[in-house]
Amino acid sequence: MSGAPTFRHLGDRLVHQGHVWRVAVARFRSPDDEEFERDVVRSPGAVAAVPLYHDVDGIARVVLVRQYRAPYDAMIIEVPAGMRDVPGEPTDVTAARELVEEIGMQAGHLQHLTDMYPSAGMTDSVLTIYLATQLTQVARETHGPEEDHMEVLDLPLAEAIEMVLRGEIRDAKTIIGLLMVERQLGRAQP
Repeated sequence: MSGAPTFRHLGDRLVHQGHVWRVAVARFRSPDDEEFERDVVRSPGAVAAVPLYHDVDGIARVVLVRQYRAPYDAMIIEVPAGMRDVPGEPTDVTAARELVEEIGMQAGHLQHLTDMYPSAGMTDSVLTIYLATQLTQVARETHGPEEDHMEVLDLPLAEAIEMVLRGEIRDAKTIIGLLMVERQLGRAQP
């Protein structure tokens, strides 16, 4: 992007080190030479996968989870996803691991859909979304109370899209993943 104003990151002051995230007060210099600070949540990023298969009638179906999310104190419907909490692990390996942990499925094929910024104003996290196909059932390997109590939902893709449109699915990665898969399937139709 030629000619764009140049901002410079001058450094971070760590104010909290959590289990996965770090919170920093980051200093920057603007193109006008003004110094300013912003609170930034430093994150290793996350990965999500949209598990898709076609039933015996040829209907496209997705497998989602309904799990407790502490920040909202609510059960949230999502695609399987997880933090990149294993240093150096490739995103596709993380996605495959999360599918087994959360829904007990192994993907024969993972296709990269997109990388997204889940909240560009507060975190440097990048979330990678995959389409998972050629699914086979395996034993679930849950981790933590949220996964131990999550509900696995097997739905027609069209129903999941309607849930997005009605505001029943509000999770950003899930909305983006489902809409991208729907669009991709629509382009594949004759």
